[in-house]
Amino acid sequence: MPGNVVIAGIGHTAFGRLEGRSTYSLNIEAIRNALADAGIEKERVDGLFVKFPTSAYEFMYGQKLAEAAGIVPRIGGVWDQGGAANASLIGYAAMAIEAGQCEVAVVCFADNPKSGTRQAYSKPWGADEVFGWFGIPAGYAMIAQRHMQQHDTTAEQLGAIAVACRANGARNPAAQLRKPLSLDDYMASDIVVSPLRRDDCCLVSDGGAAVVLTSARLAARLGVAAPVPILGFGQGQTSAEVAQRPDLTTTAARASAATAFRMAGVRPADVDVAQIYDCFTITALMTLEDYGFCRPGEGGAFVASGAIAAGGDLPINTAGGLLSETGMPGLQLVIEGVRQLRGTAVNQVPGAALCAISNQGGVMHTHSTLILGN
Repeated sequence: MPGNVVIAGIGHTAFGRLEGRSTYSLNIEAIRNALADAGIEKERVDGLFVKFPTSAYEFMYGQKLAEAAGIVPRIGGVWDQGGAANASLIGYAAMAIEAGQCEVAVVCFADNPKSGTRQAYSKPWGADEVFGWFGIPAGYAMIAQRHMQQHDTTAEQLGAIAVACRANGARNPAAQLRKPLSLDDYMASDIVVSPLRRDDCCLVSDGGAAVVLTSARLAARLGVAAPVPILGFGQGQTSAEVAQRPDLTTTAARASAATAFRMAGVRPADVDVAQIYDCFTITALMTLEDYGFCRPGEGGAFVASGAIAAGGDLPINTAGGLLSETGMPGLQLVIEGVRQLRGTAVNQVPGAALCAISNQGGVMHTHSTLILGN
């Protein structure tokens, strides 16, 4: 299967505060842009795979979006794995195309928590609210505390991730936050939930994004200008209760990446550029360890070495990631991976031919990996 299915088109909206925009209108704009990029007519779309809006779940959302977009899919629907859903949906769409269930599939996501409601991000999780555990940052803070305790990870090492991603975002004219960050600025920023500072935490963003998939054979027949082959994908899941996990310093990313790399027939050392889910800096650090880019417990030294910055051995989040480009969960990382392999990225990695992409959901509950290559 590797290489039989390609990402034919990519599209997105502006990112930031987009007053008065519904998630339907944002999705439709992104889909329109992705189809135009692919050079494929809307009438050819027969698969629609949607991550539902995090901030406002709505029953039968995928079917309503299909009708609003004027698409009549043979297969599709809505998927829920939190921020891991977008990469997972690309895997499902690829399998559907390979199995002959559809020929042209759209994977899309849109949300408007910046101008709408952030309730989904601030509500209590499980029964732990009696101990003051409110909102998403608390879970990640506990995981970060454990990693620091077990592996001597430092705040400065987490800061190296924020500094690298913000530097990339500052050079990206489409990024929501185009302001570089020094390590001194990072260390001076406010604590949100110890040990996480403000600049450890991703943005809150309105916006939409979409990708178009089809077979390599159909892409060639339709004259798609810049298809990017999908080489591998994988998933992993773990306990819903964070405190019940046997080890807080490793995640489902390990199983997810192993599956994807095995399917693609490549190794972490072969990867030229990576788009690593950075809802919080600790997420990116632990994902780099679990993917095998460095050894367990050595993520702090790896990121502090400059390896992940522009010009390093493994540049990550070259459009700014969730920390700088947009806080939208996941699909923007796929789009930047496609741009890197097309050679059209703002912060282009010279000779990039293999890209690893991570998506992660909940409080490291779910993980999904995508390997793209030329």
